[in-house]
Amino acid sequence: MPEVGVGPWEGAWPDDPRYDPQLLEHGDRRNVADRFRYWTVEAIVAELDTRRYPVHVAIENWAHDLNIGSVVRTANAFNVAGVHVVGRRRWNRRGAMVTDRYLHVHHHASAADLAAWAAAAGPDGGRLPVVGIDNVPGSVAIEGYRLPERCVLLFGQESTGLTPEAQAACDVVLHITQHGSTRSINAGAAAAIAMHTWATQHA
Repeated sequence: MPEVGVGPWEGAWPDDPRYDPQLLEHGDRRNVADRFRYWTVEAIVAELDTRRYPVHVAIENWAHDLNIGSVVRTANAFNVAGVHVVGRRRWNRRGAMVTDRYLHVHHHASAADLAAWAAAAGPDGGRLPVVGIDNVPGSVAIEGYRLPERCVLLFGQESTGLTPEAQAACDVVLHITQHGSTRSINAGAAAAIAMHTWATQHA
C-alpha cells in the first residue's frame, strides 16, 4: 500500500518560517493539501484565516455523539469561520482526524449561550442568523432556500435532533428532503449536505 504524503525534503531546506524542521527532516505524512506540505500547523491556520468563509457550524453535544468528529472534518473541508460545540465541552475527536487543529473551535454551555454569542458576532457587532437543520414539524425544505451568507448552521444530535431550546434559538429550521423510508439522515451526512448547499450559493 503506497504511503501518504511525502518523505524528507531533498536538497537545501527553504529559508521560510512557515516550514517545520521536523517535517523537513522526517517527511510529511499528514492528510493536508500538497500546497501545505512541510508547513507548521500554525502557518496553515494563519493562511486559512486569510480566506475563511463567513459561515459558522454548531452542533449540540449532550451524549458524546460520535458524528461530531465527522461534522468538524467537513467544516475544515469548507474552511468555515468557526465550529461551535454546544453542551458538553468534551467530544470524540477521532472522526475529525486532527482537522480540528486547523479550525477555530468554540464551546457554549447551552443553545441560549450560542444565541447570545451570535447576537453580536456579525459585522460591526451585528447579529448572525442561526439556521437550524432538522426535519421537525414546520421546518422548510433547504432545496431552493436562500441561505444567509453570514450565518450559523446549527445541527442536533443523531438520535434526537435539535432540542427544543436549540429550535427556539433558530431564525429558521430547514430540512433536507428525503425520498426513502428512514426518518432521518445521519447527522454527519446532513451537515455535509447543508455546508455544500451554502457553498454552492456563496463560495
